[in-house]
Amino acid sequence: MRKGYTATAKFRLAKSRIFFFGVCALSGLTMIPLFLILWELIKKGYKQFNLSLFTEVAPTSMEAMLARISDSPIPGGILNGITGTLLILAIAIVIAIPIGIMTGVYLAENQKKKMANLVRSLSDLLQGIPSIVIGVVVYIWVVVPMSGYSALAGSVALAIMMLPMIIRSTEESMKMLPTSLKEAGLALGGSYTSVILRILLPSAFSGLFTGSLLAVSRVMGETAPLLVTALGAATVNWDVTNPTSAISLLIWEFYNDPNLADLVWSSSLLLLLFVLGINLFAKSIAKKWKIQ
Repeated sequence: MRKGYTATAKFRLAKSRIFFFGVCALSGLTMIPLFLILWELIKKGYKQFNLSLFTEVAPTSMEAMLARISDSPIPGGILNGITGTLLILAIAIVIAIPIGIMTGVYLAENQKKKMANLVRSLSDLLQGIPSIVIGVVVYIWVVVPMSGYSALAGSVALAIMMLPMIIRSTEESMKMLPTSLKEAGLALGGSYTSVILRILLPSAFSGLFTGSLLAVSRVMGETAPLLVTALGAATVNWDVTNPTSAISLLIWEFYNDPNLADLVWSSSLLLLLFVLGINLFAKSIAKKWKIQ
């Protein structure tokens, strides 16, 4: 009896170890493409990764051609893309986060209502719509009425793409809160609105903040919707009603110009570092403010 029990325990332990090492091996395989991409970008982009990349606007094709002939680094940088990305994302955040959080709260508080189910289904459907389709729709909604491309149009397109992730993260975060929080707030005489704003939303801060940051990182590298909304600009622009560049747009422009191809790697490396930094920051916030 004891020998049989020992053999069974050893078999289960061996099976557990095999499964553990198998999971570790598969996890390592998923990380290989990331490391290969990072290595490729660092290897080809470090030469142009300097102070000028952050302080000067993108060079012209002629300037890049003369630099290549003289075998010197391409002058200029992507300052117009950096400022444009920050401007477009800032406006998109202002548009998407309040709408997304309010919608998520509504879905969490009215889970069984037909309207909530319809909104939830539409949100899931919106997440699967190709980004270029959203760009074309925003072109009709914003660019045509404004008679021109603009940073505002690009922000609207990115905000629409951010909404599903913010809505879903808000809804799930609100569902994780114990019902005693809401009941205690109402029992103490607080109104329904004040309980939501002062008790439930602060308690779900981790999920709300993490979901918002992940939504930002998801749209930061989008190019297709910006091509038909923001268009791009050769100079730094802070006017939301004028065409504005972005890092992703500059990468596309550099890719289509053989003289500027070297800047593709440094720009892509910077964009990847931005996205990676936002994801790591989101994970650290989620870990610090984890809902118990």
